[in-house]
Amino acid sequence: MAVRMLLFALMALGLAGFGTVAWIATRGPATHKTVVAPPQKVAILVAAHPLQPGALLQPTDLSTTSLVSPVVPAGASRDTPADRAGLIGAMIRHPVLAGQAILPEDILRPGDHGFLAAVLQPGMRAVTVGVDAISGSAGLIWPGDRVDLVLTQQISDNNLPLGKRLAAETVLTDVRVIAIDQRLVEGAKPADSRPNLANTATLEVTPLEAEQVAVAARLGQLSLVVRSAEPRPDGASREHPAIAWAGQVSPALGVAASKAGGGATLRVFRGSTKVEKVQF
Repeated sequence: MAVRMLLFALMALGLAGFGTVAWIATRGPATHKTVVAPPQKVAILVAAHPLQPGALLQPTDLSTTSLVSPVVPAGASRDTPADRAGLIGAMIRHPVLAGQAILPEDILRPGDHGFLAAVLQPGMRAVTVGVDAISGSAGLIWPGDRVDLVLTQQISDNNLPLGKRLAAETVLTDVRVIAIDQRLVEGAKPADSRPNLANTATLEVTPLEAEQVAVAARLGQLSLVVRSAEPRPDGASREHPAIAWAGQVSPALGVAASKAGGGATLRVFRGSTKVEKVQF
């Protein structure tokens, strides 16, 4: 009886071991779940609003968007300080929609061949005038500003009253500054907080105005006068104010002229060589 019970126990253990081995064999090797990393996104610079050809990029024209690496357009600028600075002042060559990446083929950068000619409006010319710390508004004029060009000249005629020997007049009004020295960047901020005193200013003018500037530069000193960014309420532009005579600015010149012998001179010719001046 004991032998029979031992035999049954051994058979039960054998069956249990065989079942365990079979279960492990049918289960197969353990599987491990693979964690897939999310696609990496890149911040690129895009147009903040629709950009038209001929416009010069300003900081407010740029926005940013994030795209996964595989779909980033070739040549797109990353949203970094260096790439932002590299786009400021570039001229738009083709229409760019809002939210669209600004690609190298869409722009012409300052310093590129033909940039200055491309910046000019059709039919316009670029003319350069010399300025200094006073006539150039102490270095506070930047490309993109609109200015008037004022001529101050000394009239060398001693027969004129003192108040008529110096005059100022506006030669050009409401013209666009397209460059200061060699800076053609519109809307850029100077890296140095100190004013950068300019030596030249390049203006966008018509062919006739270019000739007028060439003559005015020989007549006297030219000064730039910055205009308001807001248009005149009545819509008037390119108006030419009246001449400002020295006597109108300083009434003291009129007093000095009267003390010197009056405001009129009469020349009396005696013969062919003798001339007498009579003051009255």
